[in-house]
Amino acid sequence: MSKIPIMLFLIPICSLISCTSNPEVENEKGNFSVTSPLLMDTSFTKEYVAQIQSLQNIELRAMVKGYLEAINVDEGQLVRAGQVLFNIRPIEFQAELAKAKAEAKGAELELQNTKILAEKNIVSQTELGLAGAKLDEAKAEVALAELNLSYTEIKAPFDGIVDRIRFKVGSLIDEGTLLTSLSNNKEVYAYFNVSESEYLDYKARTKDENDKMATLVLANNQLHKYKGNIETIEGEFDNNTGNIAFRAKFPNPELLLKHGETGKVQLRVEMNNALVIPQKATFEIQDKIYAYVLDENNVLKSRNISIKQKLPNLYVIGTGLSVNDKILLEGIQNVKEDDKIQIEFIPSKQAIAQLQLIKQPEHTTSQQ
Repeated sequence: MSKIPIMLFLIPICSLISCTSNPEVENEKGNFSVTSPLLMDTSFTKEYVAQIQSLQNIELRAMVKGYLEAINVDEGQLVRAGQVLFNIRPIEFQAELAKAKAEAKGAELELQNTKILAEKNIVSQTELGLAGAKLDEAKAEVALAELNLSYTEIKAPFDGIVDRIRFKVGSLIDEGTLLTSLSNNKEVYAYFNVSESEYLDYKARTKDENDKMATLVLANNQLHKYKGNIETIEGEFDNNTGNIAFRAKFPNPELLLKHGETGKVQLRVEMNNALVIPQKATFEIQDKIYAYVLDENNVLKSRNISIKQKLPNLYVIGTGLSVNDKILLEGIQNVKEDDKIQIEFIPSKQAIAQLQLIKQPEHTTSQQ
């Protein structure tokens, strides 16, 4: 048989096959997992950098000038209210008090003598009044001398921890000299700044005391064992930062926390009817987040979405998707815009349940 007729016979067959091929079939991809966004009630933890301050923190300064005679405490020591911390040499002040008392005694004798003379009309009532005023002045000098003498003992005004002691015994101390600081750390304040939008959200969701609960993360990333409460919010926003300061109060019975420490305040934020999708169902292009949405013919269309909140393995959607949309769940890297795919639909609850969610005590979800 000649080879030429055979070749001529094959050409029309090839042409027929080519003419009847379907481009859509050639572009259709294999099975891909698809799901829908899910509405659920959830919560997340928001962290804020915080500055820790003692419930009471004061400077202890000398009220009188003199030599530091005794230091009765050590740095870092817990002291009680009324305990004498420092002694300034009292000799000079004792002498001033004795002098003032002597002058007061003389003024008292002078007043008694003037009264006798006034009763006999030997001196006028004016002189009697002047003698009385002189005695009052002398008594005031006694009171002032007693007060100055009391200042030679510097006492703790409340229970607290002594800070660094800045002078040694024998130092000459001027009036107003800073000797140390005293901190009451049985409870501490944590101050942190909140943006205007977060402040408004907080006020909108705060309905009872449970909404004001806060936790504190220490500098070593360990949780403080005692929970606190948000007590106050400052009255004005900072014009430079646009933030407002919150103050949370935490128990500190073991005195672990110190004035000046830093940490992070954690607040739990509840979200009702949040629209969520798995993070793996998205991709990023130039700092924008996209998801592949299927049309009625199972053709992929990329759609820009906004993220309201990031949760473990999930995104809370702000805009761009609805519960009725179908989105590509798996194989994003293997498809492109306008690809037609064969789908295996996974219910949204099942898709999210299959995710290995990170266990966090403060993170809870309930599906609807």
